[in-house]
Amino acid sequence: MSLFSEARAVIAGGVNSPVRAFAGVGGEPVFFKKAHGSWVETEEGRRLIDYVGSWGPMIHGHTHPEVIKVVCDTAADGLSFGAPCVLETAIANKITALMPSIEKVRMVSSGTEATMSAIRLARGHTGRDKIVKFEGCYHGHSDSLLIKAGSGALTLGVPSSPGVPAGLAEHTITLSFNDNEAVRAAFRELGGEIACIIVEPIAGNMNFVPPADGFLETLREECDRAGSILIFDEVMTGFRVAKGGAQAVYGVHPDLTTLGKIVGGGMPAAAFGGRAEIMRSIAPDGPVYQAGTLSGNPVAMAAGLKTLELLDTEDFYDRLGRRTRALVDGLKSIADDRNIPLAVEQEGGMFGFVFTADGPVRRFEQIAAADIERFRRFFHGMLTEGVYLAPSAFEAGFVSAAHSGEDIDRTLAAAEKVMATL
Repeated sequence: MSLFSEARAVIAGGVNSPVRAFAGVGGEPVFFKKAHGSWVETEEGRRLIDYVGSWGPMIHGHTHPEVIKVVCDTAADGLSFGAPCVLETAIANKITALMPSIEKVRMVSSGTEATMSAIRLARGHTGRDKIVKFEGCYHGHSDSLLIKAGSGALTLGVPSSPGVPAGLAEHTITLSFNDNEAVRAAFRELGGEIACIIVEPIAGNMNFVPPADGFLETLREECDRAGSILIFDEVMTGFRVAKGGAQAVYGVHPDLTTLGKIVGGGMPAAAFGGRAEIMRSIAPDGPVYQAGTLSGNPVAMAAGLKTLELLDTEDFYDRLGRRTRALVDGLKSIADDRNIPLAVEQEGGMFGFVFTADGPVRRFEQIAAADIERFRRFFHGMLTEGVYLAPSAFEAGFVSAAHSGEDIDRTLAAAEKVMATL
């Protein structure tokens, strides 16, 4: 019996998060037992160059010795207190220093919890119910966010998962990412009822899709005009694309920001924060309730703080960006030499590639129309050659500071071999 079959006997679907099941690429998922630096090792003992990095957190590579040390030292003094500890204050100070739009922050345990709480806060603070989200952006699995668009831009939303009440879907407006006019039209009709916009400033859950020129500025302008709250979901991009996140790259500052992944350094931790005036609406200062037994867990705070300290150097992102650019430029060159249509994107240590001639990719429809079957063949070919990519055509990839020039060269050599078969 395979490891996946054994898991399916006792775990729903055989996995504890759906994308791990390899449904997007076919076959059975790979089970890992250890990792170090830029590589992961399977249960069968194969070493793979890793471009998933636990879906983004491992910006310094796996098992960085300084992160491991603070985790072990902190764990030796207690795994959880359910009470305040100074590590919470320390990481809050670090976050607010790196992201000036965050004046106050609240630590939580997952990205889903962070986005769910930020939306509740926006609704409570404004006294409004409706929210705006964008097709192709993923903000966790809370009910308000598992909504797809209706037949028209302003028609009622439709639940995209059983268990989401239709009545709740009525309060969620789903628009096309990078469509400025759709945003303006929604606010012209419903602006006084909209509590917030939530958006990935770089969409990383439909591959890697940057904002079009003026898109984030339009969101900021419409929120300011209507008195709505602008939420940037930087769970993925925060500290990954730049020291100050995507908001630093594009110079557009949200009212609230959600963070995850890197902020926990590989441990289960996340955060939401923003303008002090809005954050004062959270209990115990205000009436909007949010709580969590393991929020601010000392071990997670130690891992996250050390991770943030290690990236806060002058040239960290220059080096990381150059290495990531070498990877995507190499993939593009190999594809061009074989007349394989490929669009690539990169910012900091985050990247994406799409088998399409319709580039640059800026809309969900372009991703949906891409050659997904070719991606599946490429994924399995690269896996055979010792390279682990995200097992879905709709996910971004990640390079860490531990990836060497040799890692990139080996990856491109594998890609050249695999693309010759596509």
